[in-house]
Amino acid sequence: MGIGVGPGDPELVTVKAVRILREADLTLVPVMALDEPGRAESVVREYTDKAERVVFALNDRGGVTARRAAAWDGAADRVVRAFEEGAGTVAFATIGDPNVYSTFTYLAQTVRDRRPGVTVETVPGVTAMQDLAARSGTVLTEGAESLGLVPLTGGVAPFKAALASCDTVVAYKFGAVADEVAEALKDAGRLDHAVYGARLGLPGEDVRPAGDLAGPIPYLSTLIAPSPRTARGGKL
Repeated sequence: MGIGVGPGDPELVTVKAVRILREADLTLVPVMALDEPGRAESVVREYTDKAERVVFALNDRGGVTARRAAAWDGAADRVVRAFEEGAGTVAFATIGDPNVYSTFTYLAQTVRDRRPGVTVETVPGVTAMQDLAARSGTVLTEGAESLGLVPLTGGVAPFKAALASCDTVVAYKFGAVADEVAEALKDAGRLDHAVYGARLGLPGEDVRPAGDLAGPIPYLSTLIAPSPRTARGGKL
């Protein structure tokens, strides 16, 4: 079962998620290394000590690398072993939502392939764009506006396309191309109202206008370029 635990603030975890994390026979949390706690783990441990680490290649780029594939297989081995030992429910905690750019989807697919009869369920979590919208006082959409969500791990071209075709645009994971993102916003005339956020709900939280960005920023960064609005109800 994939459990969304939000961007990092433990108070944003749903009541249902907390109940399942506590009741599950096994609760797994993804980490970069077994001796390093992960963000999802830090949230889970606010509610239960039942958290077992599994290593994922969370910092790999460029498709299905050998490390990524090995990590998916290793985590699936642990899940299958738990079922073989009698577990009824295995929970996997993931930051954000398990159905939005989550490592959980690859684990779930691997487990399904090995145990075709397994039931896979998910519990939704607050996404980074929702949290940043709340913390910055930014309205994501209203009326008939469209919303474009793009990850920039493959470059800034999808972001430029979204700015041209969508009303509000959200960018994920754009730390490596932050300067190009700022330039694209400027060219589109949307830099002034865009907002940036990182480490939401955690020590060192950084929420500020996108126009103030300078220097390197974290990989897990979020940006919202809201739709231009001129009048109340103008987009209805």
